[in-house]
Amino acid sequence: MIDDSTRTSEADPREEPFVVDADLLTEDQLAGLVDEYCTRFHGLNENESPLAERGKVAEAVKRRDLVVWFDPVENTASLGRNYFER
Repeated sequence: MIDDSTRTSEADPREEPFVVDADLLTEDQLAGLVDEYCTRFHGLNENESPLAERGKVAEAVKRRDLVVWFDPVENTASLGRNYFER
């Protein structure tokens, strides 16, 4: 008989967010993620025109300073820092 009280619950790796290669996205999809990233914290920053930063954000994606994260639980994608390359 197995004693379930001694088991520790471990996160299901299929539910962990993962990085998606930006080259796999269409231009429209990537542009939408760039726009979302630019406006995500609008109101919390001093920038009156957050979409003016699109070019800088797109370049950060090309340099892989920002990567596409996919969350399979929420079924959403967003841009974020690349924690694997540094």
